[in-house]
Amino acid sequence: MAQRTLAETVASMLLEVKAVRLSPDQPFKWASGWNSPIYCDNRITLSYPKVRTAIKNGLASAVKAYWSDVDIIAGVATAGIAQGALVADWLDLPFCYVRPEPKKHGMGNQIEGKIKAGQKVVLIEDLVSTGGSSLKAVDALREAGANVLGMVSIFTYGFEIADKNFAEKNLKVYTLSNYETLIKEAVAKNYVSESQQITLQEWRHNPSEWKV
Repeated sequence: MAQRTLAETVASMLLEVKAVRLSPDQPFKWASGWNSPIYCDNRITLSYPKVRTAIKNGLASAVKAYWSDVDIIAGVATAGIAQGALVADWLDLPFCYVRPEPKKHGMGNQIEGKIKAGQKVVLIEDLVSTGGSSLKAVDALREAGANVLGMVSIFTYGFEIADKNFAEKNLKVYTLSNYETLIKEAVAKNYVSESQQITLQEWRHNPSEWKV
């Protein structure tokens, strides 16, 4: 039996704990207004120690493999905060997190925690869709004088717009698992039928216009 890849293992775990829900016939409505046959909430993984540990190890291993000279870990608020703190603790590194925008009261911070100009930062994100929230964090860190080495995320939908956005900002991104792998796992485990798999593939290629 062939050894399972990390992407397959993580996808299986996300399905098992229902961090990812698939509903091709009765789609979800995203905040953006898009209809979607998939809903992902990776915060649920924090409630399952085995899954939480596997994801923490995967994220930390990726940071060490790709950016061994990192000085500080930064979580993307809000869902990346807990994941980032776990990784920073595992790697024995400082931690901060980045809000979508500066606070409107108090010190007006957008970056919470201590960060110094010139420090090498790796971002931790839970989910990549268009990449908008991640890149807001990148901009804030760069404005503070940090050297953003790259980002690690648990899961990506694999939208072309995200790849384009990251390339424009020169951000290197690594993800533990992805949409293609997850759909294959879902079919193999009978979460969805092969006919529903076609629907799921159609959505990813044109999500903003997709309808049942």
